[in-house]
Amino acid sequence: MTSMIDLHTHSLFSDGELLPTELIRRGMVAGYEAIAITDHADASNLDLVIPRLIKACSHASRHWNIKAIAGIELTHVPPPAIPELVDEARRLGAGLVVVHGETIVEPVTPGTNLAALQTAGVDILAHPGLLTPEEAQLAAKNGVALELSARKGHCLTNGHVARLALEAGAKLILATDAHAPGDLISQAQAEKVALGAGLPTNFLPQMFGYSRELALKCSHGA
Repeated sequence: MTSMIDLHTHSLFSDGELLPTELIRRGMVAGYEAIAITDHADASNLDLVIPRLIKACSHASRHWNIKAIAGIELTHVPPPAIPELVDEARRLGAGLVVVHGETIVEPVTPGTNLAALQTAGVDILAHPGLLTPEEAQLAAKNGVALELSARKGHCLTNGHVARLALEAGAKLILATDAHAPGDLISQAQAEKVALGAGLPTNFLPQMFGYSRELALKCSHGA
């Protein structure tokens, strides 16, 4: 069975419960091949969070058999500010840049999805909610992966996102958006979430392959 690759998790550097190293260790014990810590950030804390995640992820990857990636999730930032914050995150060494999309369970500013999909350097648009066909096509054109979420609430539009992504030929990934130890899932459970979103069985290797491609191209944040 393919090992789990989770590109969207949170430590106590934002609203998660665990130290980065503990989160990485729990992922390793759960059979993860790779894990990205993508704590919430805006203009106030990028320079505080990213260097600390880089240090923890680099240290863990040297000592354990898991790839730990220092990332960031730009969260509830004004859409016009996304390009400058993406540039800053990359300058600070973020290995993965996620933008907190227009989930239907939070008051995300309209236009966030579009701004993220138009910005070079964005890897993943997380839980994009009621994504439009035009946005799905833009994701396909610009190579931004759309996320199916295993997290309560954010998962409510998984079926919609999956359908539009398939129609547009956009990349899809599946991630937990884990905030607590119990949020981490097995590869088998990830496959069930994907099938529950309406994805055909023969598409799953391709989807999980996108996660592997992203993980491989990410540095450890060094």
